[in-house]
Amino acid sequence: MRGPHNIWRLVRTGATLERTGAMGVVLDAFDAPPPLRVAARVLGWPFKWLGDEGDLTMPPAVRALNALGPAYIKFGQVLSTRPDVVGDHMATELRVLQDKLPPFSIEDAKGAVEAELGLPVDQLFSEFSAPVAAASIAQVHKARLVESGETVAVKILRPGVERAFRKDIDAFYLAANMIELLSPASRRLRPLDVIRHFEGVVMGELDLRLESAAASEFAANTTQDAGFQLPDVKWPYSGRRVMTLGWAEGIALGDNDALDAAGHDRVALSERVLQLFLNHALRDGFFHADMHQGNLKVAGNGDIIAYDFGIMGHIDEYTRRVYAEILYGFIRRDYKRVAEVHFEAGYVPADRDVDEFARALRAVGEPIFGMDATRISMGKLLAYLFEVTERFGMETRTELILLQRTMVVVEGVARSLNPRMNIWKVAQPVVEDYIKKSIGPRAALNDLGKTALVMARFGPRLPGLVEAALIRQASPAPAPGPSPWPRRLLWGGLGLCIGVAGTLSWTLL
Repeated sequence: MRGPHNIWRLVRTGATLERTGAMGVVLDAFDAPPPLRVAARVLGWPFKWLGDEGDLTMPPAVRALNALGPAYIKFGQVLSTRPDVVGDHMATELRVLQDKLPPFSIEDAKGAVEAELGLPVDQLFSEFSAPVAAASIAQVHKARLVESGETVAVKILRPGVERAFRKDIDAFYLAANMIELLSPASRRLRPLDVIRHFEGVVMGELDLRLESAAASEFAANTTQDAGFQLPDVKWPYSGRRVMTLGWAEGIALGDNDALDAAGHDRVALSERVLQLFLNHALRDGFFHADMHQGNLKVAGNGDIIAYDFGIMGHIDEYTRRVYAEILYGFIRRDYKRVAEVHFEAGYVPADRDVDEFARALRAVGEPIFGMDATRISMGKLLAYLFEVTERFGMETRTELILLQRTMVVVEGVARSLNPRMNIWKVAQPVVEDYIKKSIGPRAALNDLGKTALVMARFGPRLPGLVEAALIRQASPAPAPGPSPWPRRLLWGGLGLCIGVAGTLSWTLL
């Protein structure tokens, strides 16, 4: 990190926040204490006359981030997924950030393709259009492959984007350290962890091989999903700075007039987009975390097409089961069971009162279920749930916050297609099916099978592992104590059981 450069970036940031009127809004969102407020004002105020105020129709924080450039726009988008850090109001405002910038030249784009793929563009593509979309990190061109004649989308990183983002991320780290120094109370929000999370998201997007891999994994998971398509990755035409996908041809999912004119059933589309997302999150644990209308189209045959895989969410199997039980408990309005699941998962400290927690959950659920069915929001329910669990000592779980944020976006997409949609009615069969498969007797047998496979793999090593354990137990103790023989017998019995089970598993499997 180069200190003076980072300090100047912070001065520039403060000046822009002051000029756009966003300084007070941002400080209030973070509940900044007086020392931090004074430092921020002193840092930015002397330079606030430099530059213009931007689009006055936009919220102040959005105007400021747009003025500060690509890294700040991307940071705002990431913060929009973290209402636990910036509050619900600020998170909602930041969702309108448009990740759009002027395109770089087609000559630079062709040069980047040649440098990455090792051949001139004309030898790879018979057609190569001007940019059709340009964002803070990359832009997209429509092209046609020489080899097959297939129409494709070619995504290319902006020249110098890695170095530019690296500089701003260094400045963000400096700002986070200053916040923790001047505001010890802010440490509960873990500013440094927020920057690390942002860095991980951005560094992943700056290597298009990772996005290609995410697209490929997502396609493998969803190949049997009816009414759903993904553009396939063209691996020979992809690398670290260039990614080529099949072209997604269709009507934007947000264009209701065009969908109606084409004869598509918007009610069916609204239900499908929600159920697809829940299946991806619960069944696969790997979901598209940026499922707004700009990343979704409807093909001529009515299939939903998803693209842009820069932001994907991942949830491990155990967490998926917990999440499904929580949702199912709310669907049945069994608040005691929802509370017990939180305690069983260790989300809420064991010294808290489960009955008191269940009553707090009832206060969350009942007002929502008292609403008209078309106004019920699963995303809002999860947001309220996180507020309650935080009061009872649950630590923030970034993957669940991302899931909740995506749930809100998907609900918005579904309701834009069908404003009368009953979220719970549409979600219930997906959640119930997952519960049957992952928590019932079938799931227990599946878990035993997986355990047997693991034991089988360790089968050849088990005698040595057991012998080493027995030798450790038989070693002279440094101080007098109870006889070691009961422990030796226990280890011996355990080793025998594991050995027999592993051998049987190896034989049967």
